[in-house]
This record gives sequence, C-alpha cells and structure tokens, in this order.
Amino acid sequence: MDAAIPEDDPILLFDGVCNLCSGFVQFIAPRDDEGRFHFASLQSETGRALLAAHDLPTDELESVVLVEGDRAWVKSAAVIEVGRRLGWPYRALSPFRFLPRIVRDTAYDLVANNRYRLFGKKDRCEIPEGDVGARFLE
Repeated sequence: MDAAIPEDDPILLFDGVCNLCSGFVQFIAPRDDEGRFHFASLQSETGRALLAAHDLPTDELESVVLVEGDRAWVKSAAVIEVGRRLGWPYRALSPFRFLPRIVRDTAYDLVANNRYRLFGKKDRCEIPEGDVGARFLE
C-alpha cells in the first residue's frame, strides 16, 4: 500500500458520489477534535487497496468502512465505532453494538439501498478544501 496511508489513524472509506455518505464525512470532520480521522472514497485506488488488504470486496460499494491498522468495521459497526471515537454525545450509539448485527445491518441496508433516491448522487467525489481536504487520501 501507499506510504501516505496512515497506519495508526482511523480511515473512513465511503461512497464518494453519495450525498448522504459525503454528508457523514462533513459531519465527522468538525467533531474530530484531534484530526485523527482520514477519508478515502471506496472508488479511489486507496479505498480499493484498503478494502483488498482487509479481505473486503472491492466491487461492492454499499457500505461505509472504518479501517485502522489490521481491523475493519463495516456497515452499522463502522457507524457505531465512529460515534464511540467522537465522544459524547455521539458515544451514545455504543449500546447499539449489543443488538444483533443482523438487526443493525438490516436497518443500515434499508437506508444504504435507498440512499441515492433519498439523498441524491454526484457525478464524482468532491474533496473539500482546508483541514478536511488535507485528510483525504488520494
């Protein structure tokens, strides 16, 4: 993998053309006080390399994925883990990890499968300017 990929910081992989997913990134960035989260679209070379390195499908773009070191969280587990790391009040999502994964991921999939219809879609991933843009991995 690319030397520019941080090994010790969490990396959120997201659907770069999805408005909801891009909004999630825009939500996380200002709440990440330490600036530890990095971002890459699932469609990017970096995103595909990270998916492959964690034995995740590189052709299914239906989930956010949180990667850190040799661990990867997908779907609802990724959202819960992001909330845990952002601290209070987002840490309040943590108890949802005790629900069976099939229940959590069914709700997640309902939104994910309808995200373009409900929230729209862009032609390409747009990298924001400033601090957030600096945390995007190419």
